[in-house]
Amino acid sequence: MTSRVALIGKPLRRRHSQVMHDAAFAAAGIDARYELLELEPDAVEAAVTAVRGADWLGLQVTAPYKRLVAGLCDSVEPDAATIGAVNSVVRSDAGGLVGFNTDAPGFRAGVELAMDRPLAGANVVVAGAGGAAHAVVFACLSAGAREVTIGNRTVSSAAELAERFTRVGVGSLSAMALDDPAFIRAHRSADLAVNATTVGMIDAGTTMQVELLPTGATVFDLVYVPPETPLLRAARRRGLRAANGSEMLIQQAAIAFERWTAVGGMADVMRAAVAPLLADPDARA
Repeated sequence: MTSRVALIGKPLRRRHSQVMHDAAFAAAGIDARYELLELEPDAVEAAVTAVRGADWLGLQVTAPYKRLVAGLCDSVEPDAATIGAVNSVVRSDAGGLVGFNTDAPGFRAGVELAMDRPLAGANVVVAGAGGAAHAVVFACLSAGAREVTIGNRTVSSAAELAERFTRVGVGSLSAMALDDPAFIRAHRSADLAVNATTVGMIDAGTTMQVELLPTGATVFDLVYVPPETPLLRAARRRGLRAANGSEMLIQQAAIAFERWTAVGGMADVMRAAVAPLLADPDARA
């Protein structure tokens, strides 16, 4: 029996996850396939219920269904509950569904590779307050960041994000507008600047004052299509460490794969498989 995993969301514009996981299944000798299921909202519950079947390993979930799927699981792991989003589901042998989140550990693995140091003790500025920013802020605080400053166009959203994580880690946490002088000042002592918005992918421009960052800072843009955003170009012109979200994509996929199969160490296989797509900004599902 061929086992199944699916990514559910709407829209599903890219097949990067499918390519990575199918390559990993082949490399591990596992008879399984990864499917893309673009669903209307009223079809999500039935799709999740189907995953209780013996031929399923689990799910991955993207916008706009992360919170909806969380409510359909039998249990949600503590980190995912704190973040407020389930992006992966594993089926137990008995057919139970456990929701978890791979974005936060995937981000941490990718960003620490880019920084060439741990997040512990780091000063971080984060642009954005959406779902991606929730995973970023949680990862930074839980890894021991000293200070996290959140900037967002809508200050109330940034404040809500900060309130959610006030008890995570021991670092200080503040929220403000992107153009607040305090957010701009925070750049001067930042070890890491993270763009967790769609600026550079959907919207033009940048979210960070790259010229204010210290010479040892790292710029990390969660956007990976296009592979180089204006923010990353500006950082590289200054000689700063800079990376896009492709490694986060790979690391979170490898984490999910191991949860489904108990087979680890697939990041290199996934990285090689997805490299052509990552190099092609027009790659679609």
